[in-house]
Amino acid sequence: MDFAFDEKTEELRGKLLEFMDSHIYPAEPVFEQQLAERDDPWAIPPVMDELKAEARKRGLWNFFLPGEHGAGLTNLQYAPLAEITGRSIRLAPTAVNCAAPDTGNMEVLSMFGNEQQQKQWLEPLLNGEIRSAFAMTEPDVASSDARNIETSIRRDGDEYVVNGRKWYISGAMNPACKIFIVMGKTDPDGPPRKQQSMILVPRDTPGVTVKRGMHVFGYDDSDHGGHAEVLFEDVRVPVENLIAGEGDGFAIAQARLGPGRIHHCMRAIGMAERALELMCRRAISREAFGKSIAQQGVVQDWIAESRVKIEQQRLLVLKTAWLMDTVGNQGAHTEIQAIKISTPSTVEWILDKAVQVHGAGGVSQDFPLAAMWAGNRTLRLADGPDEVHKRSLARRELKKYLSEGAK
Repeated sequence: MDFAFDEKTEELRGKLLEFMDSHIYPAEPVFEQQLAERDDPWAIPPVMDELKAEARKRGLWNFFLPGEHGAGLTNLQYAPLAEITGRSIRLAPTAVNCAAPDTGNMEVLSMFGNEQQQKQWLEPLLNGEIRSAFAMTEPDVASSDARNIETSIRRDGDEYVVNGRKWYISGAMNPACKIFIVMGKTDPDGPPRKQQSMILVPRDTPGVTVKRGMHVFGYDDSDHGGHAEVLFEDVRVPVENLIAGEGDGFAIAQARLGPGRIHHCMRAIGMAERALELMCRRAISREAFGKSIAQQGVVQDWIAESRVKIEQQRLLVLKTAWLMDTVGNQGAHTEIQAIKISTPSTVEWILDKAVQVHGAGGVSQDFPLAAMWAGNRTLRLADGPDEVHKRSLARRELKKYLSEGAK
């Protein structure tokens, strides 16, 4: 692969970096102030709409989505842009309409949605007019194995009836969230990977109850819509709301989660860069035991190791993006799992050292490090926990040698 960014990527990087300096970073304290002043605890600060309007005016919009519906970028072109947005994880991805879970939901609708579904839901999502949620995880089963999902999607004439309980449904507390993509079972007795289906459920459908926002290490994440517990009780939607066909849910989930995993890793590298920058500035500005913290050998070791780890992860993510573009998601399966395993844990190490250098400030609300740590730590669970990916990756490696033994 060619390690140089092409002309289009360099142009967008320049525009995005300027936007970060002129609008995103200055908006961070404004965003915090508006969070503190709001009457509705789940309302999104108005500065976010201002940022979205400015980003769209500048052509910094829908980078993540290839093809006719998005910006037409490859994964390799998008990777450095996502990294830049990861430096301000609470503002930048949403400002450029590249924030989860909308990204994955737009991918699902663009790949599998019919014309009506795309017109009704994809278009307003692409325009940043509404938000969405992906309802898959359940509290009563190990959701790391999607075959365990118990939510029922039962056909009754011209309607499907949905019953189930979901939690940690990201974005569902956001007042702008208008649509859920719900994963459940249409055929509980079918083959394990053909039991599940996905269906569109408007938030205001009778029987849908958004019960509460779930905390993440004590954070409510209300700044981007929280993570809700949602009940579906005899929820009726038209059969036309089914995405693709009955039994296609597992395959759709796999198609959705592949790009999502690499997008998270791209942004996490940006978080690590921001953390390293903060660590260096703090180390230079503080003195202990007669010399600056930056002169302490252990701190210098952390800084050096952080730079090495960031460079390693960036290269692996770029290789993965390149493979996804050249041989497809399935061909890049090993690398996708590798970065999903390694990037969040590596960034967690860097964030931990940045917190340590900041002392009490590192765990406070005065710096972004604690919130970044909590969000990044969650990535080791989101889109499949580390252990599931390690299990799958090990099996792929062993399979090569098991086939040799059969000869």
